[in-house]
Amino acid sequence: KCAHLRLVCRAEPKPCYRSKLWCCGIALLGLAELGTFSAYALAPITLVAPLGSLSVIGSAFISVFFLKKTMRTADILGGTLTITGIYLLVTFAPNVPQELTARQVQNYLVSWPFLVYSILEILIFCILLYFYKRKAVKHIMVLLMMVALLASLTVIAVKAVSSMIALSVKGKMQLTYSIFYIMSILMATSCAFQVKFLNQAMQLYEATAVVPINFVFFTTSAIISGVIFYREFQSAALLSVFMFLFG
Repeated sequence: KCAHLRLVCRAEPKPCYRSKLWCCGIALLGLAELGTFSAYALAPITLVAPLGSLSVIGSAFISVFFLKKTMRTADILGGTLTITGIYLLVTFAPNVPQELTARQVQNYLVSWPFLVYSILEILIFCILLYFYKRKAVKHIMVLLMMVALLASLTVIAVKAVSSMIALSVKGKMQLTYSIFYIMSILMATSCAFQVKFLNQAMQLYEATAVVPINFVFFTTSAIISGVIFYREFQSAALLSVFMFLFG
């Protein structure tokens, strides 16, 4: 966002990817995602994804210091509710085995709940893309909904790839299966398009609006992905499910 603001003030604007500050921001984002990538191999999606809300709180403080935004009472209240929610999510997240083999991923990929979910997701994405491309609708909700739909695929692919790498390191080779490379391509492609739409949202709207909305959409889509694809709440107690949803 800082880079976009500086580029707008220039007499001769240049593409954002030619800005050292923007490239530095993308590099830091990539470094952070490496940590998230490792976390998906160790814990359920329904636990890892909500913890990303810490970035919302961090962004709020960064916006105050670097973008000179005013911290409102609503922001402080929102931050307090977020921390409370994180506590409940972490406490009541499902405890499921994290060692995913290539064969398990293949079975999950052709299960009917995921196929129905995929068809619905592709349909919604195509409708949003139609409005974005043909009608030139660049509303923040349209842009970030497309990011969230792509993120659900990214999260599924990231968990599969990171789990297969972790098993391979332990001596149970999984990298010989074609599903590993399919998931790797899906991960890279969906990530690239996420950056494209998120970058446009950052260019057009305030960071204080983009970051929280993106977090809510991303977390919701990631949790739904974990529930449908990896069946993370399959054997969870009713109380745990209720308290998790409350969080």
